[in-house]
Amino acid sequence: MRERPPPVPDRDSAEWWERLARREFAVQRCDSCDTPRFPPRAFCPACHREGARWEAVEPVGTVESWIVNHQAFTPGGTPGGAEPYVVVMVRLAAVPRCLVHGNWRGDREPRGGQAVRGVYTPLSDGLMLLDWRPAAR
Repeated sequence: MRERPPPVPDRDSAEWWERLARREFAVQRCDSCDTPRFPPRAFCPACHREGARWEAVEPVGTVESWIVNHQAFTPGGTPGGAEPYVVVMVRLAAVPRCLVHGNWRGDREPRGGQAVRGVYTPLSDGLMLLDWRPAAR
């Protein structure tokens, strides 16, 4: 199997990747209007100003939607190399306006509104991904 290229941190996401590698999930919060934002970016979507601080939040939420992907979109495929795979979009409990995508690590297909918890998945290059699994009841 071919080696999958790692995610490439950029100016706006570098600190997020560093925090994730330490198993800390964080979102940005605008310095001007206090609006939380994810994914990380330079300007606030609400007030359009620069400046943000990082805020650690629990990686928990609910499944907003999901798809079954039958094709690898990067060389080497998905972590673990299995196709098809499920990708979920999760609405964060701590920041309901923020949606986070990730691979599904549940035994069954997810359901809309299902409670989920983040799972840290290390990559061989020292980076970490955040995947999702059903929350324990």
